[in-house]
Amino acid sequence: MKAIVLEKFGGTECLIYKNIEKPEIKTNEVLIKVKAVSINPVDIKVRSRQAPLAKELAQYNPLILGWDISGEVVEVGSEVTQFHIDDEVFGMVNFVGHGKGYAEYVAAPAEHFTLKPKNITHIEAAASTMAALTAWQAFNSYGKLRSTDKVLIHAASGGVGHFAVQIAKYRGAYVIGTSSLSNRDFVLKQGADEHIDYHATSFEKVLRDLDFVLESIGGKNFQKSVQVLKPFGTIVTLPSGHTEDDELRAREKKLHACYFMSVYSDGIDMKQIAFLLEAGILKPYVSHVFEFEEMAKAHQQIETGRTVGKVVVRF
Repeated sequence: MKAIVLEKFGGTECLIYKNIEKPEIKTNEVLIKVKAVSINPVDIKVRSRQAPLAKELAQYNPLILGWDISGEVVEVGSEVTQFHIDDEVFGMVNFVGHGKGYAEYVAAPAEHFTLKPKNITHIEAAASTMAALTAWQAFNSYGKLRSTDKVLIHAASGGVGHFAVQIAKYRGAYVIGTSSLSNRDFVLKQGADEHIDYHATSFEKVLRDLDFVLESIGGKNFQKSVQVLKPFGTIVTLPSGHTEDDELRAREKKLHACYFMSVYSDGIDMKQIAFLLEAGILKPYVSHVFEFEEMAKAHQQIETGRTVGKVVVRF
């Protein structure tokens, strides 16, 4: 099968196309013929060895990146009962671990998948995996978003952010989203009640007594986010970069704080995502679609730091 192998860490030139053996499945796994794979910032950070996960994955040869896939079931393990050959499924596989998504075929635990809704494409399904799961788990596992909450979502035009806005509105929350002015209309279209242009306005100077912050910027943004929360509020943060003093301030305010959430593969949560997609409540925005032979371009797009919504590579 065709696959993209990472033989060493570095730039996009390290993404090498090779023909390798098709994987064999375990009894609890399914073999998926991949139709589309979503690209995330973690892909770039592992490739360039900026993410801690890179150290763990260095042991694999071949090392194949990619965790977000949508495709068709072509083989089913003997213990698998929920899927059958020709089922269309999607999911975030083997995260945190060796995803092996940049390949024509992927073997992964059946419990990481759910059925793809018939009203969305494989491209849309692949886009609705890691980013959508991150937003869902931030509001349901790492924090508990309530319908009465006033929530601030940073980077609201990004992959996680645009899903988070939609999910928070579905839960009944009042949503404030930050982004550049050029993405204001996009953020409001996702359902945000208010928009803040982070270039023109310091959010910590205009906001107070919020219930929940989804923090995805890092560094001093964490400290500023703590300032706008009411006592006993909730902050869930995706990157690291805050200090011990920042954590002390969060504790002094008696915040419910997740200092670094890590999304995890979960077919049950994927069923929730599938339900929202099928109902039209959740709508992925795919700003760029590349061919499998253009993986380097997909990585370079993410590296711009200006991607609106999601980037997907199709087979």
